[in-house]
Amino acid sequence: MKSHNRHLKRTVLSNHAIRIGLCVTNNLAAFTAISCIVSITTVTPQLMLPLVGDLAPPHRRASAMSIVVSGFMLGILVARVLSGTLTNFTSWRAIYWFAFGMQTLILALLWLFMPDYPSANPAGLNYFRMLYSILQMLVRHAVLVQACLVSFFTSCTFTSFWTTLTFLLAGAPYHYSSLVIGLFALIGIAAMLCAPLYARLVIDRFVPLFSVIVCESVILLGICLGTYLGSFTVAGPILQAFLLDFGLQGAQTANRSNIYSVEPRGRNRVNTAFMVATFGGQLTGTAVGNHVYARAGWIGSGSASVGFIGAGLLCCAARGPWETRWVGWRGGWSIIKKDKKTADGKVVVAAGEKQDENWKGEERKDEELPPPPSPPAYDEKAVVEETNAREVDARDGSEKAVDAGLRSAEDSRLQSTESLEIKTAEKSQEELDDGKRGRA
Repeated sequence: MKSHNRHLKRTVLSNHAIRIGLCVTNNLAAFTAISCIVSITTVTPQLMLPLVGDLAPPHRRASAMSIVVSGFMLGILVARVLSGTLTNFTSWRAIYWFAFGMQTLILALLWLFMPDYPSANPAGLNYFRMLYSILQMLVRHAVLVQACLVSFFTSCTFTSFWTTLTFLLAGAPYHYSSLVIGLFALIGIAAMLCAPLYARLVIDRFVPLFSVIVCESVILLGICLGTYLGSFTVAGPILQAFLLDFGLQGAQTANRSNIYSVEPRGRNRVNTAFMVATFGGQLTGTAVGNHVYARAGWIGSGSASVGFIGAGLLCCAARGPWETRWVGWRGGWSIIKKDKKTADGKVVVAAGEKQDENWKGEERKDEELPPPPSPPAYDEKAVVEETNAREVDARDGSEKAVDAGLRSAEDSRLQSTESLEIKTAEKSQEELDDGKRGRA
């Protein structure tokens, strides 16, 4: 059976070997080609998040994923600080050698601590069938399409801000160096530390759509403050960086918690569809942000981000948390989970059962994957008792075998004695009969 463990180790090892080329090459075409290959083979986050969705219990899935997502986002933000610091004092190659060393550490940690967990994909599902099944999921599950659209527009605002922020801080009236601009990522680190607490207090308690709307509203507030204050005070970009990173992570965690329930045995494919939309939004945001900034400046690019986040809020408003169809708010406006033990709050209904006629939510059978088997804990007392019991059983068995042997030997002796007595009696009777015939 295929396992996540072996596949993940092979992927990280191949990516690790390819990264050497980025550290030593002097050719731009080769550097571009190797960068493309590294980007294609860097799929560890896309394997880790669905694995966390498999291992975590449904009612704590959001909290578990928020911790992992915080680690991913923290790595992105810390990389900005380190890259700005290293390039300010050393050459640009130093950051690639540093990344190579970190990849070596990741490979060692995975090799030592990553548990072996079987793949949930059915046998015979090849790569092209997986791609086709992703399209089928988008047709079957409206909540997946909604989450993908929201993630697309949210990611547009994220990359548009961080791309154009460099131009704003490097120009008038700030004229900051690359080192100071890189330190702005520390603001996002503070937001990352708050996200797991938000997941525990809000996402785990309310329906995911409510958490997404709250986070989108926080992002909208941050964009408005940063856009219209950033031209004359640095407080605007600082507030926007904090609120944007906090809202992005909260929305991503809530969306993942929602969509991982639609296909329990296909979470990797669900995550693929979600991340394609996310990365598409990042590319779109970078392109649109640069283009608009070149024409209309900081306020123009910020206004475009307001449009992006407004489109995301419209996608949230188009479909309610209990809606079973593609558009509408059937089932009510309640933000409280109907079932606290599920990730999306919907009531789990076993096959053949029905809810009462007044219930308006969505019936769903939440097929959770079984956890990986764990070795039993060592209990010295239990082991001693089991050993003594086995010795007693063996001793009793031996005694029973000896008793049976003795009884069998006694029976054989008695049978032999009886047989001898019978033969002796018969012989004596024959001799008596012969004596009578001789006298006669």
